[in-house]
Amino acid sequence: MLRRSRVLGFAEVASGIVSDSPKYANAEAPHPQLPVAARIRLRYAKRGRMRFTSHRDFGRALERAVRRAAIPVAYSSGFNPHPRISYLGASPTGAASEAEYAEISLTEALPPEDVRTALDAALPDGIDVIDAVVAGATPLADRIEASVWEVTLSDISVASATAAVDAFLAQDSVEVSRMTKKGLRTFDCRAAVVRIDVRPAADAALGERCAILKVVLRHGTPSVRPDDVLAGLGDIAGLRPQVPPLLNRVAQGPLDAQTGTVGDPLAPDRDTETVPRDDHVDRGGESAVD
Repeated sequence: MLRRSRVLGFAEVASGIVSDSPKYANAEAPHPQLPVAARIRLRYAKRGRMRFTSHRDFGRALERAVRRAAIPVAYSSGFNPHPRISYLGASPTGAASEAEYAEISLTEALPPEDVRTALDAALPDGIDVIDAVVAGATPLADRIEASVWEVTLSDISVASATAAVDAFLAQDSVEVSRMTKKGLRTFDCRAAVVRIDVRPAADAALGERCAILKVVLRHGTPSVRPDDVLAGLGDIAGLRPQVPPLLNRVAQGPLDAQTGTVGDPLAPDRDTETVPRDDHVDRGGESAVD
């Protein structure tokens, strides 16, 4: 007698038909799933109050949005299938960002703009999907080399910030300490700083009384964050804002070491129309991206 599986909704799973069916990614794996037909890379922003969402909060929100939008997301095989979504270079909790990236695997090839529009409508206000492209063969992680941060110091003058930055950049090494999951860790924050520019606020009412730092940080291990640089500015030049700084990542991607600028990591994928079948589509087992 044919018994239906309520877990996956496939009668074939319970009956054993799956083992002879080519349409599943890995017919011999527990709870086999449909194969990946395409991968879409997303750029999204965290704005306003959404800057206080953690990486896990966003992950749950995106999975709910995928279900609401009826996006045909691929799932991993095994006893605990999960959506095949990966995240790269997530910003710290409390920081806004215009350049967060995720990659989602689909069981059907869909136009990237359709995926972007559907997810953007299903996500909460303040989490906005800005761009979507079909993923090429090169891993996106290989293109994420640096970030550009804007740090707003509402109670620090441009003159004070400029003097502190000059003193900081003149150092060969600036050690700071931060509590991590493995305990208190001391590391050099100067080596990760590619450049720091200082400018006044665009608001004429604030002008020179509010300094905005544009900080380009090279990614590495340990990962240096803008608050580490602020700690270094405090140690070297005594720059200690009394009003909490506002942190906003405006870009992350490949680094041009000569100019100190950061490019668009999705640029190589923009002309991709189909997914390379041989080396990019996974026909069985776990994805290397997950």
